Amino acid sequence: MRHVIALDVGGTGMKAALIAADGTLLHRARRATGREHGPDAVVETILGFAADLAAYGVEYLGEPASAAGVAVPGIVDDRLGTAVYSANLGWRDVPLRDLLSRRLAGVPVALGHDVRTGGLAEGRIGAGRGADRFLFVALGTGIAGAIGIEGRVEAGAHGFAGEIGHIVVRPGGAVCPCGRRGCLERYASAAAVSESWAAATGDPAADAADCARAVLSGDPNAVRIWRTAVDALADGLVTALTLLDPRTLIVGGGLAEAGETLFTPLREAVAARVTFEKPPSILPAALGENAGCLGAGLLARDLIATPDLTEVTT
Repeated sequence: MRHVIALDVGGTGMKAALIAADGTLLHRARRATGREHGPDAVVETILGFAADLAAYGVEYLGEPASAAGVAVPGIVDDRLGTAVYSANLGWRDVPLRDLLSRRLAGVPVALGHDVRTGGLAEGRIGAGRGADRFLFVALGTGIAGAIGIEGRVEAGAHGFAGEIGHIVVRPGGAVCPCGRRGCLERYASAAAVSESWAAATGDPAADAADCARAVLSGDPNAVRIWRTAVDALADGLVTALTLLDPRTLIVGGGLAEAGETLFTPLREAVAARVTFEKPPSILPAALGENAGCLGAGLLARDLIATPDLTEVTT
């Protein structure tokens, strides 16, 4: 059966699948990255995992994979197929696409940024299905985004498109690891809310999910922290809406798991800030932790129809 390999690489673990040309999931697998053994070991683990998936396809599906797609964290130059930088994995300038293609006996490989790849899946087959223009925003340890245009996701000239977390929403505010002050992700990421709530409670294990539960119970400190995050997020999103004019805004990541505790005040805050802009539909992401793997499968399936790797954008 004709199929592709899809591989989503995280900081500590990898999710993978074999996906038929029509999108049917044929096989799933997981494996640790082996990050504790160093960046070279992570690369070798990825290559070995992909080779094992390829062998499974030959044995159980009767033919080798037609293509492979892989999503990785950090900065990605998808045109060169290089993982430029990843703090999580300790990478710099890893030619992962070529390494994978060689390990897979010349099979074409597409490499994508993890959030943009997850956003591709949300836009095509998830919450944004049918939208010609969408913006996907992931509220996790940081905040990143994916700009969707006619079924594709824009990477930008240097692979930085969609880095909405580094829009300055509070000039002169908290220092961000990027070097600026007042970046959105210092106020509205799941990590930022967790940090604020842990400080307020004196419990270093308290996190954003705990804060959301406390908001529902009416805790005034939780309400204050949550409001601060929602206001900052609305300010950043309205800047993005003004620039991009998406039809649909999809919000995912850890903070979005709070459901309407987040979405109700966020929709209200965005509506209060727009003037001439046309407000988009603001929707929760639909694919959860599977978005990256499904998006990697879409990248691989695109290669079957688009053999020229330079035409694949994530």
